[in-house]
Amino acid sequence: MRYFVVMIDYGRRGREAIVDPEVTRRQVVSRVASGEYRNVCFIHEIADSSVEDVTEDILAEAALPEIEPDRIDIQALDFDHARDLRKHQA
Repeated sequence: MRYFVVMIDYGRRGREAIVDPEVTRRQVVSRVASGEYRNVCFIHEIADSSVEDVTEDILAEAALPEIEPDRIDIQALDFDHARDLRKHQA
């Protein structure tokens, strides 16, 4: 049996441990990347009778790729912004 324990810190409201034996490593990475799991204190992988702290590994896997400034299309951003303004004015 293998499962993950994700501890989330809500600040003054406390902490919550999310434990779901059906969630895979890929799903945990996906949830961290999407922002569903925010303010993660730690992520432990429980396999048989051993516990491993995999927080750094999963956070590194979930990190969004860095986009170099010269690869950003400024003109496309301007078009998107103008379109958004027109949508909100209508």
